[in-house]
Amino acid sequence: MKFIYNGLLTAIASMIAAMFLPWWCIAPIAFISSMLIVQTPFKAFLSGFLAIFLLWVIQSYLLSSGNHHILAHKLSILIVKMDRPLVLFFATGLVGGLVSGFASLTAAYLRKAPKKGESA
Repeated sequence: MKFIYNGLLTAIASMIAAMFLPWWCIAPIAFISSMLIVQTPFKAFLSGFLAIFLLWVIQSYLLSSGNHHILAHKLSILIVKMDRPLVLFFATGLVGGLVSGFASLTAAYLRKAPKKGESA
């Protein structure tokens, strides 16, 4: 359940914050979310990654569908040399997912770090 709670908290808070802040606001949000909800480092990375990956893929698809994917088709031809706009959606999700996943992983490792005066 912690996995799902961390993912939902990260996705919902990131979606709200992205309306007012730059795109990289997902990193501090994922970090704080993983500091609040204790998980193993792997689960923390995976929940942060999946939350933002799915959020950004869905959001980019919905935004692109407003113009029938015209811009996505043209950009996919320029960037990946194929007419595959879904590749762009997944690349967008991958970038956001990695940023969020590594922020969550950092928080998980920071929680496990020995405190001052403790031995490792």
